Amino acid sequence: MGLKYVGPKVNISKYGMDFDNNKEDKFVYLNIALQLLKALDHKYIADKVYTFDTDSTYLDQKEVERMARHYCEDIDSVSSEAEEAVQHYLGYEIKRAKKSRSLSDDEKHAFVNNLNMMRSYMVQRAINKTVYYAIINRLVDVLKKGNIDYVIAPMFQKFAHVFHSIQGVLQNQKEPIYSNMEIYEEDGRLLTKLDIHKR
Repeated sequence: MGLKYVGPKVNISKYGMDFDNNKEDKFVYLNIALQLLKALDHKYIADKVYTFDTDSTYLDQKEVERMARHYCEDIDSVSSEAEEAVQHYLGYEIKRAKKSRSLSDDEKHAFVNNLNMMRSYMVQRAINKTVYYAIINRLVDVLKKGNIDYVIAPMFQKFAHVFHSIQGVLQNQKEPIYSNMEIYEEDGRLLTKLDIHKR
């Protein structure tokens, strides 16, 4: 199915669909995660500070997919698993709707149609999310392998979201790695810093 933006999380009912704008499609964060991974994935010399131009061109959809395939070699199997999970979930929801005693026949029909109508939307969101977290896990591996102490980026929402995702993965390691994120101003610019505590 590939990678492409579809939109925020959808809530489906017998009445129709509504979208939760607080639950954005992970595709919007893939650009930042991939550029961050590209910037960090190299050999390091001890005590050297590395910089990367964050003003680089925004990656188009084809470049996002190309880079994702480069860093996530099992992208097709990961995507298939995500699709299978959504298909299973929708199958369960459709059976449940059809057997419901609280819904009229018209409501059952509407609910099932709504679920089917949003099937490819939900599959795409699941694929985007799964690939995003595969890239975040790769970023965590790079941070650990490079023994990176901190990363500083402009205080844009997307960088903060990616840093927050990295923190979650670090925290959930077999041996948790603690980190903290701070926002500060320097030379009139707002920056965010992800500090990774010594292992």
